[in-house]
Amino acid sequence: MRSVVLTKGVPDFREGQVSFDEDGHLERGKTPTVMNPNDKYALRAALQTKVRQGGQVSLMSMGPPGYAEILQEGMEDVYADDLYLLSDREMGAADTWATAMTVSTGLEQMEENPDLIFAGFKTADGETGHTGPQTEWCLHINDEMPEYPLITHVIALDVDQDEGVVRTKRLVEGDISEIETVETELPAFIVADPEFEPTYRKAEHRLRHKDFREETQQRASEFAEHLADDSEKEMTDWDRFTMWNQEDLNLDPDFIGLDGSPTIVSGVDPIPKAPSEREAQLVEPDDTEGMEDVLEEIQPYAAGD
Repeated sequence: MRSVVLTKGVPDFREGQVSFDEDGHLERGKTPTVMNPNDKYALRAALQTKVRQGGQVSLMSMGPPGYAEILQEGMEDVYADDLYLLSDREMGAADTWATAMTVSTGLEQMEENPDLIFAGFKTADGETGHTGPQTEWCLHINDEMPEYPLITHVIALDVDQDEGVVRTKRLVEGDISEIETVETELPAFIVADPEFEPTYRKAEHRLRHKDFREETQQRASEFAEHLADDSEKEMTDWDRFTMWNQEDLNLDPDFIGLDGSPTIVSGVDPIPKAPSEREAQLVEPDDTEGMEDVLEEIQPYAAGD
C-alpha cells in the first residue's frame, strides 16, 4: 500500500505572528510559515491507513526550499517514510490551477503510482478548496496514470486490500448534515474533512502506531541535522528527501507559476489591524460590587443577546 499526502506551508495567522505592511497587506517574508492546519487531517488519514494496512507513506509539497521544514513537521506527525519537494522560481506565485498542474506532474514522476492520494480540505491562506480536486483532474491528462476516483469531505475510511476497494464516510453539508457512505476501487484520491478522526480499535494497531512513532522520531531527527546545515546540497543528499525543479519535471514555464495562472485578482481589501492597546479594568475576586458589574455585563451574552 503506497500513499502520498499533499501538504502546503501557510502563514502563521495566530495573533502576534502575522506581519502587515502599512496598507494592511500580508508580508509573507516577515510572517512565520507553518503547515496548513487542514492538511493535518489528511496526514491522520494516511497514518491510519499505514498502521492498519502497512505500506509506505510519502509527503509532497510545492514551495521554496524552506518548505523542507514543513515536510519535516509532517514526517513527525504522520511517521512518513520519505519526502518530496517541488521547488523552483518558475513555480512561484502559482494559483490553484498552476499548483495542481505542477503537483500532478510530481505525482506522475514518482517511481510507483500511489494507491491513495490524500489532500486537505482547503488552505488557510487561499480558502478555495480547489487544489485537491484540481490535482485529481490533472492526473487524468496523462494516459499513463490510472484513474483516481475523487472522494471529498471524508470523515472515516477503511481499505480492503483483498477486494481492492476503499470504503469511506463523507460529510454532506446542507440544510441538514448527512453522512454518506461511498465505496470505490483503488487507486483513489481522498480529500479529508476537518471532522476526520482516526481510529485504532485493535491492540496490534495501537502497538504498531507506537513502533512507527519511535522509528520516525529518529528519521525526523536525521533530516533535521541536514536542514541545520543550511546547505541545499546537504539537504538533498539525504536519501529519503527528493527535490525536483521545473527541468526535472519537464514542465513548460508557460503552464506553471504566475504565467500559468489564469486567476485574476480584481482587488484586495486591507486586513484591519487589531488595536495596539486595549482598555482593561482589573476586578479583584473580593470586590463584590465590581463582580456584580461583571456579571451584569456578561449576562446578555450568556442569554444569546
